[in-house]
Amino acid sequence: MTAIIPPARLKICFFASLSESLGVKALELESCEGETLVALKKRLLTRGEQWQVLADTSILCALNYEMVNGNPVLQSGDEVAFFPPVTGG
Repeated sequence: MTAIIPPARLKICFFASLSESLGVKALELESCEGETLVALKKRLLTRGEQWQVLADTSILCALNYEMVNGNPVLQSGDEVAFFPPVTGG
């Protein structure tokens, strides 16, 4: 008997005005092997017009609770969080 391996998943979280604009606080997506953060954002942008808020280059990202810059490769089980830019003083 062969074991059934569940698909690799990513948890995606959206905070503050991003979750309001998207109408969702979190979602899970099947991960694609070798997918990068930039590729994930591009995939999310294809979900429709409201998702274009993620095209803003000032959006902050965290990977597994650590802020990231650049384009890290994502792994199954990772949690990616998107934050609007911080303002105030």
